Amino acid sequence: QVQLVESGGGLVQAGGSLRLSCAASGRTFSSYAMGWFRQAPGEEREFVAGISKSGSTIYYADSVKGRFTISRDNAKNTLYLQMNSLKPEDTAVYYCAATSRGLLASTIALTDEYDYWGQGTQVTVSS
Repeated sequence: QVQLVESGGGLVQAGGSLRLSCAASGRTFSSYAMGWFRQAPGEEREFVAGISKSGSTIYYADSVKGRFTISRDNAKNTLYLQMNSLKPEDTAVYYCAATSRGLLASTIALTDEYDYWGQGTQVTVSS
């Protein structure tokens, strides 16, 4: 089992940047592929980015490609999401999630593929 705790959310103006962190504890962090998801009020939870266990394979949602960067530090048991050029439509609660399965393009965006979730951190982008 792994416990996940997100941090780094907040209020930022459009065009600004934030860096989210997800600290993992419990089982070996490098045993899990990781993902970032977000959920706006009244909306479904949607995939943002995913990264393989080693960090060698990365996927992004089209809506964030070129603006967001996912990374991980297995020595520090931490997942990151660098968010640049933020837009009001990026406003949501952001969640990190872990899966013991391999990272596949066909399944990386499916919430059911993930075994563990953090509690979320709010990101608000003002116009």
